[in-house]
Amino acid sequence: MDSGQLIGLIIGIVVVLAIVIVAIMLGRKRKAAANRTKAVEMRDQARTEEIGAREREAKAARAEADAKQAEVEAERLREEARGRQQEAEQVRSGVQDQLRKADELDPDVATGKRGHGQDHVSRDAAGTEELRRDRSDRNPGQGEQASPLAGEQAHRTEVPGSELPPEQGHTGEPRSDPPRNL
Repeated sequence: MDSGQLIGLIIGIVVVLAIVIVAIMLGRKRKAAANRTKAVEMRDQARTEEIGAREREAKAARAEADAKQAEVEAERLREEARGRQQEAEQVRSGVQDQLRKADELDPDVATGKRGHGQDHVSRDAAGTEELRRDRSDRNPGQGEQASPLAGEQAHRTEVPGSELPPEQGHTGEPRSDPPRNL
């Protein structure tokens, strides 16, 4: 090899090395720029997620506050209900006293204070007796019913359309055919 070729070879090697070094440097610069861009994107995403996390924390705190408010409201309503229950019991007690006094004044209600030898007759029994008197007042002349069933039929509430009209042979008895389901 002659010296010209050797110098050309050395210059070629130096040029190739220079090109490789420049390519490596440019590649590193591009990679650094890409890494910077990716880091900026990651920071932006982290900020967005941090804001989302703060919003979730705020919603959780709001939900906790709402739950505590609901508990306070429920306790207030319980107290109000207790108060109203006590008021109702007082009113009921007053009504019971008033009914007891009315029973003492009513000559038709037997009480132990009048010396009839009985304790207080229940209001249900007195109410039933009053209904019987009421029915006999409404139906004078019928007198005593022959059977309890006949008495029930006499006091049944009439339903419109449950009987045949007089011009179709009405006998005064309720219809015996079963109702139709439409």
